[in-house]
Amino acid sequence: MSKSILRINEDIQRELAVLLREIKDPRINQGMISITSVDTTSDLSQAKVFLSVYGLKSEADFKKGLKSAAGHLRYELGRALSLRHTPLLIFELDNSLERGANISTILSNLDISHED
Repeated sequence: MSKSILRINEDIQRELAVLLREIKDPRINQGMISITSVDTTSDLSQAKVFLSVYGLKSEADFKKGLKSAAGHLRYELGRALSLRHTPLLIFELDNSLERGANISTILSNLDISHED
């Protein structure tokens, strides 16, 4: 992956983090949202945005809210970053942090005796 794409991914991640906090849609504001990564195609036509949401109540509502806000977010992203072509935003939920927390809880609850 080229340095310019990596920089664009970082810029998109930073700007979207700000823009998502400004959205007033209750379908989106369900918990603490973190953008874990952004993966933009080399032609800048699409950007996959991976989100982790702590305290998510309804995944279906969250996805509908994101789909509804995608056009506005893309417009604002284009204004903020001054790209020739602003990529189409594709949102994906990243449950890796939640899975990690569950594994940690399971491991801490194991009753393992330690023999010296």
